[in-house]
Amino acid sequence: MLVNLKRKVYKSVLPSRILIEPGLLFGYDKKKILSLKNKFEGERCFIVGNGPSLNKLDLGKLKDEYSFGFNGIFYKTKDDGFIPTFYMVEDTAFLNDNIQEVNAYKANYKFFPSLYKRKVKRDNCTYFFNMNRSFYEESSEFFEFPQFSPNVAQRAFCGQSVTMISLQFAYFMGFKEVYLIGMDFSYTIPKEDSIKGNKITSAGDDINHFHKDYFGKGKVWHDPKLHNVLKYYKLAKTVYENDGRSIFNATAGGKLEVFPRLDYDTLFK
Repeated sequence: MLVNLKRKVYKSVLPSRILIEPGLLFGYDKKKILSLKNKFEGERCFIVGNGPSLNKLDLGKLKDEYSFGFNGIFYKTKDDGFIPTFYMVEDTAFLNDNIQEVNAYKANYKFFPSLYKRKVKRDNCTYFFNMNRSFYEESSEFFEFPQFSPNVAQRAFCGQSVTMISLQFAYFMGFKEVYLIGMDFSYTIPKEDSIKGNKITSAGDDINHFHKDYFGKGKVWHDPKLHNVLKYYKLAKTVYENDGRSIFNATAGGKLEVFPRLDYDTLFK
């Protein structure tokens, strides 16, 4: 009788829990990620956004710095030779449209949600993490409510932008100062683009990122919902400052004013 009851509870809870944390079904690299805890304690890093303003900066100055890059940063690698220390992809639409480039990309550390394990090729540099999707699920009590994980080896919380997960990883790995660049915090949806729900299909060149092919013709992207991004940036700022750490905005222009601004070129001697 008790066994049957447990089975009923298991069956009723598991599907919704897996929807929120697919890592419970696909498995994730908990021990491998745990080895990164405080590995870079006291260091600084740069989180490289993909806005058009990125083209105004000399990324060659990041050669000896720790940096995070995302999604289509491989266009910068092809054009300028820039390779981030950490590479991360969260967005399903981007992964599906660029799977060959993602699998071919080389970086010292590559982070992916574990639900992509069947698509992403694993090598020694690959880490699959447990991504909590409650921010995106309307059935969740945390729908569009930001959360910050101090232990990404257990789970990392979505927050409308892949940069949110990187801020959790940077915190977990011990970085004391984080500098954001390429965070323009501004999007325009061309009239020619096709909109279905929160999915947008480009009809021409991408005007919102540093490269015209980033979300170029035929590629799918999501409504950025900048009001939700702002929620998370405010939370991340509080978490970092409460622990004696700092996040700065070194973007060339843009509309993000949550963090103290610094001039990118002044950060290098």
